[in-house]
Amino acid sequence: MGREIKFSLMYRDMWQSSGKYMPRVDQLVKIAPVIVDMGCFARVETNGGGFEQINLLFGENPNKSVRAWTQPFNDAGILTHMLERGLNGIRMSPVPADVRKLLFKVKKKQGTDIARSFDGLNHAPNIIDSIKYAKEGGMIAQGTLCLTHSKIHTVEYYIELAEKLIAGGADEICLKDMAGIGRPVSLGKIVKGIKVNHPDIIIQYHGHSGPGFAPVSILEVARAGADIIDVGMEPLSWGTGHTDLLTAYEILKDDGFSVPDINMKAYMEARSLTQEFIDDFLGYYINPRNRYMNSLLIGPGLPGGMMGSLMADLENNLASLNKWITKRNKPTVTQDELLVKLFEEVEYIWPKLGYPPLVTPYSQYVKNVALMNVIQMFKGKERWSMIADNIWDMILGKSGQLPGKLDQEIIDLAKAQNREFFSGNPQDLYPDALPEFRKEMEENGWEFGEDDEELMELAMHPEQYRAYKSGAAKKAFEEDLQKRKGEQDSSSEAKPVVSQDTAPSPKTMNIDVNGEQYRVTVSYGDHNGSAQVNKGNTHTTAVPSTPTPTTSNNGHLEEILAPVEGKFFKTKNASETAIKIGDQVNEGDIIGYIESMKVYNAISADKSGKVVEICFNDGESVDEDDALIKVQ
Repeated sequence: MGREIKFSLMYRDMWQSSGKYMPRVDQLVKIAPVIVDMGCFARVETNGGGFEQINLLFGENPNKSVRAWTQPFNDAGILTHMLERGLNGIRMSPVPADVRKLLFKVKKKQGTDIARSFDGLNHAPNIIDSIKYAKEGGMIAQGTLCLTHSKIHTVEYYIELAEKLIAGGADEICLKDMAGIGRPVSLGKIVKGIKVNHPDIIIQYHGHSGPGFAPVSILEVARAGADIIDVGMEPLSWGTGHTDLLTAYEILKDDGFSVPDINMKAYMEARSLTQEFIDDFLGYYINPRNRYMNSLLIGPGLPGGMMGSLMADLENNLASLNKWITKRNKPTVTQDELLVKLFEEVEYIWPKLGYPPLVTPYSQYVKNVALMNVIQMFKGKERWSMIADNIWDMILGKSGQLPGKLDQEIIDLAKAQNREFFSGNPQDLYPDALPEFRKEMEENGWEFGEDDEELMELAMHPEQYRAYKSGAAKKAFEEDLQKRKGEQDSSSEAKPVVSQDTAPSPKTMNIDVNGEQYRVTVSYGDHNGSAQVNKGNTHTTAVPSTPTPTTSNNGHLEEILAPVEGKFFKTKNASETAIKIGDQVNEGDIIGYIESMKVYNAISADKSGKVVEICFNDGESVDEDDALIKVQ
C-alpha cells in the first residue's frame, strides 16, 4: 500500500468559483450529513472569503450559518477550514488589526479549525500576522503560497516564501494555484523543496481546473510529497472550479497511493442535492460559460474565482462601449474581440505593475486597469487614464511589497500625480476600529452575539451588515431574484438549471432592477448576474470624457459628463461635503463619484462654473456621456 493522500472538499469555493451566491443555511445543513457519509473527506472548506458577505447580501445571518454548517463536520471529526486574506481579512480592503484578531477568535468558537491565510502580494509579514492571530485564537495556521507563473515567480521564490512562513509559525503550507496555471513539474519541485527541510510539515494543494493543468499538477505534487488535495464535485467541478473528486481519486489510486474509498451512493445524493440548490435559485446567478475549460487563461493567468464577475463586467462595459461607438457611426465590437483584447492587455500591464499574483483583490485590480485601458484606447485615449486609489495603494506599497519592480512609466506617472511611495508596515495605515463599531452597535441597540460575532461582522463588512440589519439587503435580493425568474419564465428556456450534459447557446437581454439596468445572459436556466458592488472607501481619479459643450436657452450652461457607466454618488463617505446648487466648481475639482466594477470613480470637473443643476440623485444609474451636473 502506497503513501496516504487525503481529500478536502471545497464546497464553499465550488459555489464562489461558479457564480455569485452560496446556498442558504437550511440547504447547507441538509447536505452536510451527506458529505460526511461520503466517507472520503478529511477536511471540508466551510467558509471565508466572500461567504459572509454573500450571506448578508441575501439577508441571512452569516454567523448562524457558519455555526450550523460546521457543526456536523465537527461532530464527525472532519476538520473544517476557511480562506482568509491576510491584511484584508475576509473582505476586499485592508482591515484594522483589532478586527483581524477578533476574526480568528470568533471563527474558532464557531467551529472552524484551520485558517488558510494568504496575501495577494505574497507579502510574508502580512501572512505572518495572520498566522500569529490564528494561533492566538486557537486555530491551526496554514500559511499560503499564491501560485502564478512569471520570470520572478520561480521554484526558488516559493520555497523561500514557505521558509519565511514556517519560521513565522505556520503549522501547515498550502499551495494555492488560484488560476490553475502553475506548471505541474515546477509545482512538484516546490513541494519537494519544502519537504527536504520540513519533512513533517503538512502540504495541501489547491488548484483550479481553468486551463487544464490541474489533474497533472495533482499527480506531480502528490509524487513530490503533498499530503492533502483539494477537490470539487459535480455539478460544480471543472471549468472555473476544481478537479472532480472522482478523477483525482482514480489518478492517485492508479499511481499506487492509498486514497480513501468513496461512498458512491452518498456522492450521488450530494450531487443531486447540489443540483437541487441550483434549481431552487442559485442557477439564476451562475454563468454556464464558467463550466468550460479555457486554455486562453494560460496567458493572462486570471483566477477561476473571479471569472464570473469578469464576464459580468465585460457584458456591461461592452454594451456601454458599443453605445459610444454607435453614436460615432463606427463598427461595433463583439464580446470575443473585447475579451481577447482584455487578456492581451492583462499580459502587457502585469509586469509593469510589479507582477502582483493574480488573486483577490489584486486580480480584480489588474483586470480593472486592463479593461479601462482597453476601453479608453478604443476611444483614442491614453493608457493609465483611470487608476483607482486602491490600485494606487497597491502600486505605492501601502498593501505590502510588490514581488517585482515597477516599470519606470508607472513610477513617472505616480510622480506626475504627486503620489508618495510607502515602505513601512501596511497595518500601521489602518488603526484599530472596534471601539467605534462597538459604540455604533450600542447606539442602535444591536446584540453583540455569541463571542462578539456580530461586532466582528459589522466591523468586517460595515455596509453589507447595515443593509442586512435594515432589511434592505433581503428586499433587494428578493426583488432581483423575482425579476430574474420573471425574465426566465418569459423565455423559451424555463428552468434555472446548470446542466453538465447540455450547453445551449446563451441569449442576452437588458432588464431593469430597482431602476438599475443590467445586461444578463440567459441560457439553460442560468443568468449571468452582475457582481454585487462592495461599497468600500476607494475611488478612481478619472480623466473625464471629452465633452461636447451644450447650451440652454440662455446660451450659458455647460455639462460635465460621465466618463463611465455605473451608479452616481455625490460623496463616497460621511466626511465629504456634497456639491449643491449654487456652489462654484473649478476645473479639476471632484464633483461626485460613479461606482463601477467595485470601486468609486472620482469625477473631476473639466470646466469651471456655478452649479445650476445636479442631474442625478445618489444611487441612480448613469450611462457614459450622461450629463452629471450643469454649470453656468
